[in-house]
Amino acid sequence: METMMRSFAKLYHSMRLQRPGATTTDYIESISKARHDKNVADDHTKTHPCDELDASDTSYNSWLIEHPSALRCFKDMISNAKGKKIVVFLDYDGTLSPIVNDPNRAFMSDSMRSAVCEVARRFPTAIISGRSRDKMLGELEKKTSKIQGVMIEDNRFCISVHYRHVHQEDYDMLQERVQCVLAKYSSFHLTKGKKVMEIRPSIKWNKGDAVEYLLDTLGLASSSDVLPIYIGDDRTDEDAFKVVRSRGGEGYPIIVSSTPRETMASYSLRDPSEVFSFLISLARFTHTSSY
Repeated sequence: METMMRSFAKLYHSMRLQRPGATTTDYIESISKARHDKNVADDHTKTHPCDELDASDTSYNSWLIEHPSALRCFKDMISNAKGKKIVVFLDYDGTLSPIVNDPNRAFMSDSMRSAVCEVARRFPTAIISGRSRDKMLGELEKKTSKIQGVMIEDNRFCISVHYRHVHQEDYDMLQERVQCVLAKYSSFHLTKGKKVMEIRPSIKWNKGDAVEYLLDTLGLASSSDVLPIYIGDDRTDEDAFKVVRSRGGEGYPIIVSSTPRETMASYSLRDPSEVFSFLISLARFTHTSSY
């Protein structure tokens, strides 16, 4: 249990929780330099009705009826936030940074970093991700080294086996070798995401648990005037969407996806550029409202 609590403490630190009033570091450019994107946010929040659809994609239109654009519905969404404490939770890959072939090159743009920092100055904000810069050379790497295209990533709290570049005919062999290594460690289990297999400790801990843990840490878990916003793009974010939805409508789970998919999210954004516009709108909301 002591080891588990130390791991939780490290996880809390790795999420880089920021409270309102946090000072933006000197190397981050001011949000004013990103105001060339201001008109983009204005277009989405002022000129698009909540039910406007994309006429070019019938299947996506049908999906948007159930998961409308968080940009086009921003005014309706934020009107429910008056008098409530907004708390923002953000996934990283595919949400704040684009999906790239090499996970080591998944970086936030300067403008996105500034937008996140501006939001964090106004609301409690956490990036929920287990990413780490330290790379581990271990048994998995040895077992999979001869399979072309495999990338092993040490995320501190899990090990990710990326197979985006693995040939289809090699996938079964890769899966077999991963399972072979995993069989030696009964305290770990395998989960899957977008072109990735993740080996995680067999404890009850996912992004939904992280949201609950952070709300509790902030003293907001049982508060009825809290409105959490969670934005994520992957299957691993569904646990967090579920937690936000369980609050009886007091919160907004938002999925980042440009294609229809099954999800617990209530709203959607197409890609990180729309996430940026949403965050800019959220940061500017406090300037023009009486919240």
